[in-house]
Amino acid sequence: MTKRPETFQLDRIATPLGEVLVVFDGEGVVRAFDFADYEARMRRLLRLHYGTVILEAGAAPAGVREAVLDYFGGEVEALKRIPWTTGGTTFQRRVWAALTEIPAGRTETYGQLAARIGAPTAVRAVGLANGANPVGVIVPCHRVVGSSGKLTGYAGGLGRKKWLLEHEGALKPDAPTRLL
Repeated sequence: MTKRPETFQLDRIATPLGEVLVVFDGEGVVRAFDFADYEARMRRLLRLHYGTVILEAGAAPAGVREAVLDYFGGEVEALKRIPWTTGGTTFQRRVWAALTEIPAGRTETYGQLAARIGAPTAVRAVGLANGANPVGVIVPCHRVVGSSGKLTGYAGGLGRKKWLLEHEGALKPDAPTRLL
């Protein structure tokens, strides 16, 4: 017996960083969040987590849409109001849960994150899990930086990572490696 495909809804919301894609289920729980120019990556992650997925156009729940707009409007804690869930391995989900504990305006290194989840030698695995995060920005993978404090890889592009960290107050404008 084959598994029935998951059916989710997809909304598009304009932000100062470009259009974002919000994928959510019938209960309004976000399953994926990405920038529109990375739609292929988002769809690949959905397939990895859920198998065959059907995406139907739909309006995100009012609370989700409002939280996204509030965040980009300056209320940097607003995304905490969004319910989300995802597939992934137990280790990935542990990393993603730990990401949500990094407050806006702060950053952590991959090594600090690995140590905090009790896997201090798993820095590379933490980096891979961080890069496979299907609900980026909501689960703030952009708050993780290199060991020297330097901005390192971000699936949405380093320009967006810099903007997000400046927006949240973790990075001074025009000082790409000077973290507060």
